[in-house]
Amino acid sequence: MLDPGHQRRGNNEPEPVGPDTRETKAKVSSGTTGVSTKKPEYVLNLEVSLLLRDELQRRGFEVAMTRETHDVDLSNKQRAEMSNEAGAALTVRIHADGDGSASTRGFSVLYPSPSVAATKPIAAESKEAASFMLAGLQAATGQKGRGLSAREDLSGFNWSKVPVVLAEIGFMTNPEEDKRMSEADYQQQLVQGMADGIERFLAGK
Repeated sequence: MLDPGHQRRGNNEPEPVGPDTRETKAKVSSGTTGVSTKKPEYVLNLEVSLLLRDELQRRGFEVAMTRETHDVDLSNKQRAEMSNEAGAALTVRIHADGDGSASTRGFSVLYPSPSVAATKPIAAESKEAASFMLAGLQAATGQKGRGLSAREDLSGFNWSKVPVVLAEIGFMTNPEEDKRMSEADYQQQLVQGMADGIERFLAGK
């Protein structure tokens, strides 16, 4: 299951961050915007996700997507539930990052923290998938990136019953990286790296 992050319009209605907490977050935020390209994050996320879908299908994988258009209203909990219902072998959430500093750059791969009761059953497999994806991205782009990060606060992780990772493919607040993420050659490198990592993970299942 590929989940292109965000959508044309955010939805600030609250929903629980997970099944065993009273904490709430907005159902889905509006995401960031490219400082150079002026492209909204939801557009970039879908561009890359569609390329990744095509590459995975070319390699023989069955791929479902949470969205193929910008005009949806899907909360992060609903996206996780779509993966659960599909019985996905792996959910890959595609996002781009933003930061207060224009110099911050680099991709990273997030996975659910084992310290959250709801995600404990999927944490180890998710981390393994994240490690393979990071290695794939590093090999395909020739960049080190920012590494792996375990997260407790993401609704899309905490409602998931299947292994899940989130790729932050770079910073739209970095002028150079923002432009690069919209270049066809670089998008292909990102897709190649992620697909290699996904294939490696699924080969072991």
